[in-house]
Amino acid sequence: MLGERLKQARKAAGESQRSLAQKVGISAQAISKYERDLDTPSSGVLQGLARVLGVKVEYFFRTRRPVLVNAVFRSRHPKMPKKQQSIVLNQVQEWLERYLEVEDLWPNEMNNPDLPTYTIEKLEDVESAANQLREHWQIGFDSIDNLMELLEDKGIKIGLIQGVERFDACTLETDEGLPVIAIRAGHPGDRQRFSLAHELGHIVMDPCENVDPEKASNRFAGAFLVPAEAARRELGLCRRGIHSYELHLLKHKYGLSMQAWIHRAAELGIVADGVARSLLHLFRSEGWHKTEPGDQLPSEVPQRMERMIMRAYADGLISESRSAELLGKSLAEYWREVKNEHQLPAEMCNGH
Repeated sequence: MLGERLKQARKAAGESQRSLAQKVGISAQAISKYERDLDTPSSGVLQGLARVLGVKVEYFFRTRRPVLVNAVFRSRHPKMPKKQQSIVLNQVQEWLERYLEVEDLWPNEMNNPDLPTYTIEKLEDVESAANQLREHWQIGFDSIDNLMELLEDKGIKIGLIQGVERFDACTLETDEGLPVIAIRAGHPGDRQRFSLAHELGHIVMDPCENVDPEKASNRFAGAFLVPAEAARRELGLCRRGIHSYELHLLKHKYGLSMQAWIHRAAELGIVADGVARSLLHLFRSEGWHKTEPGDQLPSEVPQRMERMIMRAYADGLISESRSAELLGKSLAEYWREVKNEHQLPAEMCNGH
């Protein structure tokens, strides 16, 4: 195990066995033996290797199997059966192992989480927390084009869960403190984005005992996706009503559902509670509360792991068969899916 990880770190740093040996002050033959697990470096040599390669000593001994802790499931159904929870955790375990293995190819480029914590003493504090996080991440107060990509860039591992009907989303972490969000595949983009923002709220907020964490995270999701400043800019300060088509347009601009926009407008006092109730009653009477009218917002797909695998394959760090293992499917199947999804020419979908 140590030998394989040393080899990965050396290649990621662009070092040959000879150049690494010179910088550490040992022989290239010693490096070769370490990488083939024919010999074990002393603690002093290990520290030298870690320093030159830009990794921590612990990297060489880290197991590839992450331990999942603090899993919190959320579902619109009353209670998610233990069996389905187990299915979700097994799926998370499987893709997370592959994800971390890909990251290990570039140990000096680890995407460390950038996730401050905000204490919530009362529900109204959520607005400030959402604004502070936007300011911390320096993303302004406009709409977020791709929420999933933003969260991945900030160090959250995101995976899509297939085939679990009663599952909506889950927040958990590894025993090393890496935050993970798992969400159900196949949901419309607006529902997916709300789930992601809701789970983000659970990660960055620390509510006091008198604050309901679910209500706080729902409020956070709306406030993070549509800050008060943006909501008032779009809707005005006070409205007697909002047309459903206006809500549809705003849904596609901000990635927040039409019904969530109604709740957001009521939270900020832009519409009276009675107006909000009337609008929500309209959605229910028309059956729009299940499937909102008009064209659906496309869902987002986590791409960071996929990009890293393609990078490693193109740079010759991993073989075609290893790429397939890390992708969780054959390359033929992968390229077929890519070709269909992105309408790419065959020349781009043959591994070149």
